Amino acid sequence: MNQTTTTLEPKTALMGRNRANLEVLAPEMKYCLYARKSSEEDERQALSIDSQIKEMLEMAVRDNIQINEIRKESHSAKDSGQRPVYNQLLADIREGVFNGVLCWAPDRLSRNAGDLGSIVDLMDQGRLIEIRTHGQRFTNSPNEKFLLMILGSQAKLENDHKGENVKRGLRAKCEQGWRPGRPPIGYLHDKYADYGQKKVFLDPKRAPIVKQIFEKMAHEQFSCRKIYRWLKEETDFRTKNDKFMTISMVQLMIREPFYYGEFEYPVKSNKWYRGGYDPIISKDLYTEANERLKRGNISRHECKEFAFTKLIKCGHCGSGITADEKFKKLSDGSVKRYVYYGCARSKDIDCKGGYLREEELVEQLVRLIDKLDINMLGIKRQFNKENERYYKFSKGVLGKAGVDFDKQKDIDIRNYAKYVLREGLILEKREVLGYLKGALIIKNKRIFSN
Repeated sequence: MNQTTTTLEPKTALMGRNRANLEVLAPEMKYCLYARKSSEEDERQALSIDSQIKEMLEMAVRDNIQINEIRKESHSAKDSGQRPVYNQLLADIREGVFNGVLCWAPDRLSRNAGDLGSIVDLMDQGRLIEIRTHGQRFTNSPNEKFLLMILGSQAKLENDHKGENVKRGLRAKCEQGWRPGRPPIGYLHDKYADYGQKKVFLDPKRAPIVKQIFEKMAHEQFSCRKIYRWLKEETDFRTKNDKFMTISMVQLMIREPFYYGEFEYPVKSNKWYRGGYDPIISKDLYTEANERLKRGNISRHECKEFAFTKLIKCGHCGSGITADEKFKKLSDGSVKRYVYYGCARSKDIDCKGGYLREEELVEQLVRLIDKLDINMLGIKRQFNKENERYYKFSKGVLGKAGVDFDKQKDIDIRNYAKYVLREGLILEKREVLGYLKGALIIKNKRIFSN
């Protein structure tokens, strides 16, 4: 009788084979070390980037972890999707470049719900196998992912609380009469006080001159330009950075309510507070100065639009070119209008650039047309639009067919540009100048191109 004998494999041999199969199936780990630190107040206690890298490299040597790449960035993690290095790391994990991340703590990866969700989603997809931190390990395990989400949510909660605490602190400071931030010219901070406790005092050197600025605007009818000249020539008034005031700085100073003892915080919030410092001027003086400033602005800006402003620069100082109109009553009772172009003196108030009549400016531009490079296609489009408008007007209003612009022969673009400069509307003249290649400058009453 034949007998079949089945030999059972020893248990230890079977376990060894299974272990070998598992080792073959286990994916190769490709780690990226990610280090981040923000310069914001809430992360001042976090390890520096270099310290994080040093600690994690020591951990990698200890645990025999091969790091493929080190990435670092200085950026806040409060808002989702705002970190370019981190966003690229997530993209590389999706592409399979990495499947493991080393970082100092979970909050280095995320302090907001959006970035936290991206990390967990990559783990759910099996693309991110492991996150290693200093003393913790997170894998695609329900419990470990849950712990990771708790730690990330805790970091977000801390952010939210800190944001509320900061707002509460700023609001309390305002209620005490101290505006957050640097005070305007004429005041000084107490530089010896603790951070957040600095009070504001009058600047004995600049405060009296600030008061004179308001008085000259309100009582002596000074313009901002005249105040600027007075400050520069008669007082040698300078900012705390040892710079001369500009005309725009004078305008901002006149509009600053801080000087009469009140301030709005945040700006445009309509939340006003009474200052705990000594005001430099009275509210009545502030109101008078601003009424004067307002009248000056209205008179300056109520002029009509001119054809060649903002398109030509002064060849002496580089300022823009402005225009002014004058009216002369003639002997026959009629009134003739003259337009003059000249330097706006925004960069040099003492610029010696003269003024040029519009008629002479146009004739100089017409003579320049033959010498300048022109965007022919752009001007031709403008011509075709005008021709099409005339064609439709002739056919629809006059009842006769005009010249079909599609059948029009080639025109002399330069002659058309000259015609527009002499006879066109303001907008048409500006469009033609916009098609000229090269900047136009006016110097010694002559137009040049560079």
